[in-house]
Amino acid sequence: MRTNVTFPSSGLKLAAHLYTPETPATRPAPAIVVGHPMTGVKEQTAGLYARHLADHGFVALAFDAAYQGESEGEPRGLEDPFQRADDFRAAVSYLTTRDDVDAQRIGVLGICASGGYVPYAAQTDHRMRAVATVSGADATEFFRAADPAGFAAMVEQAGRLRAEEAAGRPATLVSALPDAVDESTPAAAREFHDYYRTPRAQHPRSTGMWVLRSVDKLDQYDSYADVHKIAPRPLLMIAGSRAETLPFSQGAVAHAGDSAELFVIEGATHVDLYDRSEYVGPAVAKLVDFFGHHLAA
Repeated sequence: MRTNVTFPSSGLKLAAHLYTPETPATRPAPAIVVGHPMTGVKEQTAGLYARHLADHGFVALAFDAAYQGESEGEPRGLEDPFQRADDFRAAVSYLTTRDDVDAQRIGVLGICASGGYVPYAAQTDHRMRAVATVSGADATEFFRAADPAGFAAMVEQAGRLRAEEAAGRPATLVSALPDAVDESTPAAAREFHDYYRTPRAQHPRSTGMWVLRSVDKLDQYDSYADVHKIAPRPLLMIAGSRAETLPFSQGAVAHAGDSAELFVIEGATHVDLYDRSEYVGPAVAKLVDFFGHHLAA
């Protein structure tokens, strides 16, 4: 069952889909917040995982980040990592107000860039009793590593772009995706294009555009530098063996300590874990076991 709900985050109204089990629980149930990738929306992979988790007895909340999807915030497409982390804290706060949720049994799941924002938020929000990621990535390092000089140049011009907005000009947007692909397009870009730009998962509110001046916030952000603060609460990071982002999960788990686990799904790429049933199935099974164990009454 899916219900449209809203909740506040830093003065903005966020839009969400609340998934609940078909058979109502006789007592408050464990709940999981699910976050979408950068430029994604709740109707895509986040909603898919939330629905699967609800099928296994969890209350699951998939939401649009501030400035994106159906949620409030201007300029549209702003990628503020600190706001994104607060959105997860706000989502947990919303769940604690619901009579059908056990406030002591709330977990969080982040996919792609949210797989960086979730561990970041959980470092200091101890209401997040169990933390998981799928294809987790640090958005800053993902862009910086691809073109260090280009990223530095964008940071340098961020102040000018802020001044332009102050003068009344619209925010400068850039695309996170190529408009077209061919054999010369890097494999990672091709698979993102195939997911977001084709009937496979395209959605009118998932524009692929983000505000360029976001880089001055991203440049100050590091998803996993203090990931050890999650301990002794459990951290599970799921990644594909063929994913270019696998090193993010490997490094974070190594840094997080004994309460962290890396679960690698053989043969899967980064985007395969968004919706390919042969890879989503094992990921969901692992998540159900993980959350079922750590959010047990």
